[in-house]
Amino acid sequence: MQPNLLMIEDDVELADILCTFLKRYNINVTNYDDPYLGISALSIGKYDLLILDLSLPGLDGLEICKEVRAKSNIPIIISSARSDLEDKIIGLELGADDYLPKPYEPKELYARIMSVLRRYKKSLQSTNESETSELNLKEESHTIFFRNAPLTLTPAEYDVLAYLIKKNNCVVSRAELLGSTPSLNEENESRSLDVLISRIRTKLCESSKEPKLIHSVRGIGYRLQA
Repeated sequence: MQPNLLMIEDDVELADILCTFLKRYNINVTNYDDPYLGISALSIGKYDLLILDLSLPGLDGLEICKEVRAKSNIPIIISSARSDLEDKIIGLELGADDYLPKPYEPKELYARIMSVLRRYKKSLQSTNESETSELNLKEESHTIFFRNAPLTLTPAEYDVLAYLIKKNNCVVSRAELLGSTPSLNEENESRSLDVLISRIRTKLCESSKEPKLIHSVRGIGYRLQA
């Protein structure tokens, strides 16, 4: 499918160059040099990615980034001549996926676009694969639903169960599970993976003697079957 991009760039000459170049790669780009028109277009149109300048007439690009991210998860690449490191940091903290300082070759922008789109597609696939018949992982809100009800989990419990959900029906070794649980070592009260699994099982209304979802694989680790 041909990617459909929105660009908010007040340098019309640069925008024409970029649009023409990206068209060669079957990427359609619609540019607005007026930031307010660009925001309006984003709210009514279907776009796969936003290329955003920062120095715009009447409205700072960082404000646009903040506003867009509050309403949408569309990938954002900031394209700006502002070289201040603080701008780059703020842009990324506000939710931009990449920051490309001007000047740059159009081919680099193309490479960045394809990279961000690949990551975004993979993220969507991961989210879809994280839904099981009884468990639903919502990474954006850091919540796991069990039978449509949100579970109350500690950070370590969430990390362990989320990883098992992503690996649904696969055997996960203890080493892999521990390495994928960054908050486990922060829980001074429970450093034992077995104890952690036991607590999760309790919240899933099951026991180790009659597991329905989390199964122990002797000598290896655990497997979620949901």
